[in-house]
Amino acid sequence: MSMNIESSLRDQEEMDTTMEIESSSIPQPKNNYKRWVRISIYVFFVLSCQALSTILGRLYYENGGKSTWMGTLVQLIGFPVLFLFRFFSQIKSTDTSFRQFPSFITLGSVYIVTGLLVSANSYMSSVGLLYLPVSTFSLILASQLAFTAFFSYFLNSQKFTPFIVNSLFLLTVSSALLVVNTESQSTAKVSRAKYVIGIICTIGASAGIGLLLSLVQLILRKVLKKHTFSTVMDLVAYQSLVASCVVLIGLFASGEWRTLTGEMESYKLGKAPYVMTLASIAISWQVYTIGVVGLIFESSSVFSNSITAVGLPIVPVVAVIVFHDKMNTSKIFSVILAIWGFISFVYQHYLDEKELKTIHTNPVGGSRLHVEEGHADIQSV
Repeated sequence: MSMNIESSLRDQEEMDTTMEIESSSIPQPKNNYKRWVRISIYVFFVLSCQALSTILGRLYYENGGKSTWMGTLVQLIGFPVLFLFRFFSQIKSTDTSFRQFPSFITLGSVYIVTGLLVSANSYMSSVGLLYLPVSTFSLILASQLAFTAFFSYFLNSQKFTPFIVNSLFLLTVSSALLVVNTESQSTAKVSRAKYVIGIICTIGASAGIGLLLSLVQLILRKVLKKHTFSTVMDLVAYQSLVASCVVLIGLFASGEWRTLTGEMESYKLGKAPYVMTLASIAISWQVYTIGVVGLIFESSSVFSNSITAVGLPIVPVVAVIVFHDKMNTSKIFSVILAIWGFISFVYQHYLDEKELKTIHTNPVGGSRLHVEEGHADIQSV
């Protein structure tokens, strides 16, 4: 698999006018198949690992896990997997770009800012998962789609077509429908106050994720200016390193580290399953991250978040099997709406791809297409 990920943005010059298009990069016709193979792989990573990590996270709490800081740490501590992935990706690709790389101070600032945001999102997510039912948590989290669209509009000048708006509307309604349905369910294991805290934290995490996805796209375009997969892996890995350090400080400062030994010994499934559960959560979150970032590069933050939103209704279905939740009519209808929204979004990308291919093969006015890594220039002759 080629490790030179095409930029989600491209610069197009025609008749001495420059116009930035936010949808997707222009692939060469012969590389179009490989691009969609990569997208399919990233979609699989997102859908499978998102459900797995959420279910395992709830499994940790259901069987005696009580540390929200540990629940946060396992979302981040697997970042060495990203370094391994980056190392092997470099073997298969060589960066021939001679663009000036950002300074150490600039890179450090980017990693610290995004790392702090990641740590905050992860902690709020852990609190939400502790206090809310799985279906409620996952489908409130689906509101990140609206937040990403909002932030992308201001940060990345995201343009919306009727099909995209339809997709966002359907996915949002799909999530809201299940949230309303699950809010009426009894939460006997937690107090009303903790239940409200769970909702607030989950909404906060959703907004933070939307901001992070849009901010990453902006950073890659304006700051790093180097659209390769290794660059993205560096960004995500180092921000995870920063976030892990922040969470470790919180773990020791809160004193929860003292309870971890007793927590492992009293874990209902045993000591070995306790360790395996936490390790599996750590690995699945990193594979999920690879998928999310890959989709941002191959398409856009909104498309990446749409796939994430499509995967969220899958979690309640898995919860029916694992936690014996009831699958009612509202949940089934929500899944149908999510699939409909996904199809709408993919169809818009198909139309964009078809239009770009027409421009590429039949340039207007005798234009010639000059393609560089990460962007394409159309110059009049």
